[in-house]
Amino acid sequence: MPLRRLRGIVLRLVRRRAVAVIVGLALALPSAWVEFSGRYDASWAQGLALVVGATGVAVLWTGLTGVSPDWVDDEERQG
Repeated sequence: MPLRRLRGIVLRLVRRRAVAVIVGLALALPSAWVEFSGRYDASWAQGLALVVGATGVAVLWTGLTGVSPDWVDDEERQG
């Protein structure tokens, strides 16, 4: 059940583009600092930073470009 709630939160987040950009930057910038600063040698910290950074970049990109439609009707493509 908690995963369903988390999925719902993420889906509502990406619908609000300005908030998605802010949250994406808030996730991506600190994780980039952890990855590139060289201060954290623990492999778990670098792995966590990689996952959080990738999530932040994905949310940021969705906030910048918008959510794509689930499908495109064949009738619209032919018309």
